[in-house]
Amino acid sequence: MVDRSSLLAAKLRVLADVPDAEPAGFPGGAALVAGSSAWLLIDADPITAFGPALVWADRRGVTNLTLIVDGPDAGVLARRARLFASPPTVLRVDGVSTIPTEPAPPLIHDAPSAPALAELLVDSDLEVVVEDGIVRGEVLGLEVARIVHGTTTAGTPIDEPTLEVGVGEADREMTAMVHAGLSPVAQLARVRDIVREHRRPDAQRHQLNLLAPERWLRAVLVRTPSRVGLAELAPAPPAVPRPNLRDPAIAIARGRDGSGHEVIVACSVGVHLDLVPAAADARAALAPDARLLLALPERDAHPVTQALAARLLHPAELIPIEGDWRLWP
Repeated sequence: MVDRSSLLAAKLRVLADVPDAEPAGFPGGAALVAGSSAWLLIDADPITAFGPALVWADRRGVTNLTLIVDGPDAGVLARRARLFASPPTVLRVDGVSTIPTEPAPPLIHDAPSAPALAELLVDSDLEVVVEDGIVRGEVLGLEVARIVHGTTTAGTPIDEPTLEVGVGEADREMTAMVHAGLSPVAQLARVRDIVREHRRPDAQRHQLNLLAPERWLRAVLVRTPSRVGLAELAPAPPAVPRPNLRDPAIAIARGRDGSGHEVIVACSVGVHLDLVPAAADARAALAPDARLLLALPERDAHPVTQALAARLLHPAELIPIEGDWRLWP
């Protein structure tokens, strides 16, 4: 039986149409190299594979990179590519050939209005965050409630906005069934207090303090923007919606420095090669002329991230957070 890597290599050979190119190893798909030129067929999630592809090319001395994507995400890669100096070419698969890809517009949506429910989140001492067209209530960056419109999480049609309480889809459904007799205020207080108990620097390892660490970091910096040299900071949406609660992502914030200049901050925990592309994408969507800061724990300020940040047309600045980044003022 032919394995997938062999099939991808054969597919790339047809799509790239470069007979003299030699195959090379690329964990996110297949690669062909000819001198300082390379062609990559992206098989993994194209959006998160973009940063690794740039690092792969740099390490091989490739100066002319072509990325081939089979699917609708090619437009996102084309949008992000143009934010870099010496950008790669992005092509989309069209049958047995490729076509140039136009940059896709960023997906930033306003949330429908539900002021009474939003006020309930504020009164319950939650962080109110508007992203992906959804109003969420968070505790140290972890969602514990959201305002839903049209249908509930379980798919039940509703005529009016409804507040759902819980961490993640399954917990929201469970809370709605098991604790339906509690008032919304009581439901919020119950989940809020449980999350706060676990989301502490000195708490034992638990799922509730492992989820969404980048949003925890953002929540801390929003409360104390001086830690990154800013006067003010607030949560802001990314250019691409986060996939789900469990997968690593980049948390975006928007603020101003002491001189009143606009700044975009991208928060990350761990070494993520999609940090720089995602951060630059968010800046382009929100405030193209703003400074771009990459806030991450000191241990995660890897040279590869610094190198990618320097490759941007408008370079980003790494801001390592010293000490325990989880400390809440």
